[in-house]
Amino acid sequence: MPQNLLDVKQLFKYFPIRGGILRRRIGWVRAVDGVSFAISNAETLGLVGESGCGKTTVGRTILRLLEPNAGSIMFDGTDLMKLGREQMRTLRRNMQMIFQDPQSSLNPRMTVKSIVGEPLLVNGIARGQDLEQRVLSLLKIVGLSPDHANRYPHEFSGGQRQRIGIARALALNPKLIVLDEPTSALDVSVQAQILNLLKDLQRDLKLTYLFISHDLSVVKHMCNRMSVMYVGKIVESGRSSDVFSHPAHPYTKALLSAIMDTDPDVKSRRIILHGDVPSPAHPPEGCRFHPRCWQAKPECRESEPQMMKILLDHYAACPYV
Repeated sequence: MPQNLLDVKQLFKYFPIRGGILRRRIGWVRAVDGVSFAISNAETLGLVGESGCGKTTVGRTILRLLEPNAGSIMFDGTDLMKLGREQMRTLRRNMQMIFQDPQSSLNPRMTVKSIVGEPLLVNGIARGQDLEQRVLSLLKIVGLSPDHANRYPHEFSGGQRQRIGIARALALNPKLIVLDEPTSALDVSVQAQILNLLKDLQRDLKLTYLFISHDLSVVKHMCNRMSVMYVGKIVESGRSSDVFSHPAHPYTKALLSAIMDTDPDVKSRRIILHGDVPSPAHPPEGCRFHPRCWQAKPECRESEPQMMKILLDHYAACPYV
């Protein structure tokens, strides 16, 4: 078995709810509630689920842009939870993030040359002529022209801005890149270009991706394995081919039924979920999906289901699969 580059175990991230004149804590938003997964070298793991399920919080917490409440984050053999600020800053060269909205993630007052070159300059890796050459090389890798180096972000299209963000993330030669819905703000035609670019970069640079998305067709195209989240918890995980062909958890079945099949001979039944997604501030007791599940049993309301093995490397948190 290949060595895991990233190994996350029982990760928790709660946000305090404050109220009253003194702004005392009156509760918690359980954004990430005991999440575990691993990613091997040069692999892509897709993290999928509805908006608000905690996907982005997982990505930011892994990089410690948000401090976790509890859990273990092992990156390339190093426990990130035990590192101080300076140690984490040094290690973060190997861990980068590409954000959802390329416009808001780029400084509008900086030129492309300054944006892409800033990580190299701040970390003391290059300056002067060497810095300029590295920036031009990075722009070429992501499909941009050297003429773009002295322009500002507002002069580019959405797809070009995302390419700038990718170039910035690649500047320090990272091993892991967290992709937070990198194509959701782009036109469909541009999405395909960016996804193909990411796959080419992974192949050429041996990159490892955590791919956060709510678009299952994109996950199917990009990811070796996938984990499905619902209200702060992972309810199913496995190889993408297994999850798509044999979904086990009722929530996964409902998600996959919403994908339009391109084969006119395939007649798939659309599963309509009733009710709203529970609030992570007041999650249901027992299985968090039971208020919307069509096959829920009385015991689903009482005890929280554990991940059960379905196939090789395929697990689901439901005893009735």
